[in-house]
Amino acid sequence: MCSSDLAATAGYQTKMKDHLAQPATFVRHQQLLERKDIDAVFIATPDHLHVMVSSDALSAGKHVYLEKPTVHHWQDRIKLKQAFDASSKVLQCGTQQRSGAHYIAAKREFFDSGKLGKVVLVRAVWHNFPWQRRMLADEPKPADLNWELFLGPAPKVPWEYARYTSWRSFPDYGGGVLADILTHWVDTAQWMLNDAKPVRATALGGLYELQGYFQNPDTCSAVVQYKAWNLNFESSVLSIRDEHPAVFFEGTKGTLNLTRAGYTFTPNDGEPVVFNSKQDLEAAHTKNFLDAVITGSPVSAPLTAGLEATLPVQMCLKSYWSHKTATPEDLS
Repeated sequence: MCSSDLAATAGYQTKMKDHLAQPATFVRHQQLLERKDIDAVFIATPDHLHVMVSSDALSAGKHVYLEKPTVHHWQDRIKLKQAFDASSKVLQCGTQQRSGAHYIAAKREFFDSGKLGKVVLVRAVWHNFPWQRRMLADEPKPADLNWELFLGPAPKVPWEYARYTSWRSFPDYGGGVLADILTHWVDTAQWMLNDAKPVRATALGGLYELQGYFQNPDTCSAVVQYKAWNLNFESSVLSIRDEHPAVFFEGTKGTLNLTRAGYTFTPNDGEPVVFNSKQDLEAAHTKNFLDAVITGSPVSAPLTAGLEATLPVQMCLKSYWSHKTATPEDLS
């Protein structure tokens, strides 16, 4: 186990003491990667550290499970891809819907079969994230926390408690709801529709309620245009009621409301078809990764899929901060 915060590491050890043997602990990930008895790593760092740590892991001969978003800056994909191509290791991106049995079944039954007809509109919604709207008082830096390691390739700034424990609020370290939420839902839509080539994107939003140290928007809407369909995205960290976050597909023969808990297919003619799922997507996705490591079977979310999901997110981030519509060419 590796973290720049030794107190956090100790907390994880205590939490898992009844489930796992106590692991060796490290502060610098390079020290962990030197271990010859480690075959694979699970990378769940803040977004800005994803490429650095995962590239080092691949170069050290480790298999990698990399949480989304795959990259924090679009240009960093080159470094990651070079490290992956030079290795013979497995890389699984953390878009766990791709290992969901009902997602796989829905793609086959409603999209590949043509039951939905021509899908021209996709609405993706997810709200209400209490952890990301906390208002935190500043605190001194713990003595056993390495601030320089946390900053990594990000700009060097003085310690600020919120930047550490609420890093998703700062564009230096994360992309807010666009990176956290849109990544999942746009990946689902592109996968279902076999189209990962966004043409242009526009994102609007702001800090409509949260004040103080927050920088990333608390509420955001975005439209991503493809050749023959649009994705409309809505997300807010605020307490907007949102019982079943979903990707809603509107086709010429019916609609499909697809969630992590199941789906409802409503044909234009006929009765709705409802399917409820209790599958643990995180467990299924982790099993898919471990199966790939052990048996050589393919992963559900390879690097190509992770980068394809990142492209429209990066376009939306470019649009939000520049106040202009963005195209893929604007990222180069």
